[in-house]
Amino acid sequence: MGINRKIEFMDTTLRDGEQTNGVSFVPHEKLMIARLLLSDLQLDRIEVASARVSEGEHEAVRLICNWAERHDMLRKIEVLGFVDGQSSVDWITSAGGKVINLLCKGSEKHCTYQLKKSVEEHLEDIRKVIAYAHAKDMDVNVYLEDWSNGIQDSPDYVYHLMDGLQGQGIKRFMLPDTLGVLNPMNTMRYMRDIVSRYTDAHFDFHGHNDYDLAVSNSLAAVQAGCSGLHVTINGLGERAGNAPLASVQAGLKDQMGIETNIVESQLYRASLLVSSYSGIAIAPNKPIVGESVFTQVAGVHADGDNKKNLYCNNLLPERFGRRREYALGKNSGKANIRKNLEDLGLDLDEATMRKVTDRIIELGDKKETVSQEDLPYIVADVLKHNVVVEKVKLKSYFVNLAHGLKPMATLKIEINGQEYEESSSGDGQYDAFVRALRNVYKRTLNRKFPMLTNYVVSIPPGGRTDALVQTVISWSFAGREFRTRGLDADQTEAAIKATVKMLNMIEDDFTNPENMYHDGEV
Repeated sequence: MGINRKIEFMDTTLRDGEQTNGVSFVPHEKLMIARLLLSDLQLDRIEVASARVSEGEHEAVRLICNWAERHDMLRKIEVLGFVDGQSSVDWITSAGGKVINLLCKGSEKHCTYQLKKSVEEHLEDIRKVIAYAHAKDMDVNVYLEDWSNGIQDSPDYVYHLMDGLQGQGIKRFMLPDTLGVLNPMNTMRYMRDIVSRYTDAHFDFHGHNDYDLAVSNSLAAVQAGCSGLHVTINGLGERAGNAPLASVQAGLKDQMGIETNIVESQLYRASLLVSSYSGIAIAPNKPIVGESVFTQVAGVHADGDNKKNLYCNNLLPERFGRRREYALGKNSGKANIRKNLEDLGLDLDEATMRKVTDRIIELGDKKETVSQEDLPYIVADVLKHNVVVEKVKLKSYFVNLAHGLKPMATLKIEINGQEYEESSSGDGQYDAFVRALRNVYKRTLNRKFPMLTNYVVSIPPGGRTDALVQTVISWSFAGREFRTRGLDADQTEAAIKATVKMLNMIEDDFTNPENMYHDGEV
């Protein structure tokens, strides 16, 4: 059941979000974020700075206000100001601002111990700033700093302050849970009490996330009657941060049936931009905007989605400009792999599917991440690996590298049903492996061994660097030039796979001279 009223969003990424440890936006970054928040995401308001901080902050406000004025959005730009006579108002107006968010003391402790003033003295100072701001044609919103502690510990003080601010032309009263101490139950109770007492006032709720309850508290505040919510992109903010816009938006719409002005398809883009500028990475499992939140890992989930979208909820990735993915790893199963193959337009028979699945599970056991972009190369590698009948099988091998010593390799190989074992040192792990092979072919079998003419290691085009390495080796043998390719998470193993393919090719020619291979690559 939806709540039949409009809920405003005020984003404070550029003010409160910038109080995240280590985050500092330069003026042009603030302008780019502000433009995206207002034009693309279509937020109702944004708080962009604190007054009197620095010249750089003044320049940022000036740039944003100039842009906003040209686009008829100037009254959507808000700046935090202080009860400091005319100083904050003059600072904001000189930058072109038209809205001050006046920071007042919302708890008796703050008023008594920080300002060392009575509530009446504080009220008199506030009224003077409000009057001066109105004289400058500014809108005034009022923050009741530490309201959550104030309403719990000194409610009489809060109501005295609110009574004294009635009739002052204040557009919005903004109620912060400054230290993140509320829970949804008492948020609802306190918000309902103050809303019912001042029925004509507009109240915003400003949640902090110290107990990981900022989203829940925001929804509870709306249920209790507040008209606006304060949020940040990615939940940036001091200490544990603020309520994240994406999560609050999804909760309002899906859990409470409330429509807002937010363009949901722009949430992910905004998240990436702010992450880039702030240097604060987005947790992979962060709802809505995390890298992994629309990725199904378990194969049974992909199977259920194939049959009737059994593992989908209302958070459809397309809403947010994203798409559902099916992870490729040891838990994938054939259903996940089929989903990825369908996206790529590939159709495999059951036998090949089983081999591809086994390869992906093998990579998953090594804790490697396989992307959809890697899949065609795995398929190609499996198919090419099956081109040659395996008369040569590498049964086991061991390579080691120790500081100050040459790498060593020991291997056991089966050739036409007969097993051979050899060891050797070399200039590298792969070199030691090849030398051990040569010992088998030259010393034991008294046969020639191909000459390695080129060795190239690369990441498959479109692949991820943490998943697969492609090794292509060029060989010269019996007057012929040819190449073999190996694919694996480990460079040495990829080269060994390419080498075993080569051995099968020459073995096929050794036992069937009429089947000479052609120039090419396998």
